[in-house]
Amino acid sequence: MRTKLNITEGIFPMPVLMVATYNEDGSVNVMNAAWGTMQERGTVALNLTESHKTVQNIKARGAFTVSIADAAHVAEADYFGVESGNKAADKFARSGLTASKAEMVDAPVINEFPLCLECEFIEYQDNEYGCGVIGKVVYATADERVMVDGKVDISLVNAIAFDPYTHGYYRVTERVGEAFKDGLKLKA
Repeated sequence: MRTKLNITEGIFPMPVLMVATYNEDGSVNVMNAAWGTMQERGTVALNLTESHKTVQNIKARGAFTVSIADAAHVAEADYFGVESGNKAADKFARSGLTASKAEMVDAPVINEFPLCLECEFIEYQDNEYGCGVIGKVVYATADERVMVDGKVDISLVNAIAFDPYTHGYYRVTERVGEAFKDGLKLKA
């Protein structure tokens, strides 16, 4: 038997993405965006409206970074979602986090978040099925603390995911299978 649910953000858990840009004055702006994904290898799609300060900054600078939020910084990540860069000019400073200039694009890297994608702005889409920023990933970095034998260890990343049904954040850490391998045993 199945229970009928209200239609909401039905695909979950959703990533908790920190989208960072520079404001006109060079200060750092960060927003929390759960509506984002890899559109294809090397292309990021973020469902953001043009009214976001972040979108205005992306269009002006032609660049942004996307970081994966972690459990150690859940309060800061949530704050970046509940405070608007249009209303609080010192939004990033209030968080207590730090930033560095990205290697390849004109955008900040938030030092405390473990993974970061540096993106060049490709286009803004707006139609009846949604709106958003499309970016090309040109550089990716990981904090050394999440690396083991030259590879990212997701259990050390402590990424968080958003559950739109309960409005909760959950830690994503436990490996439960081997992709492209476990299903092979069912092949004839």
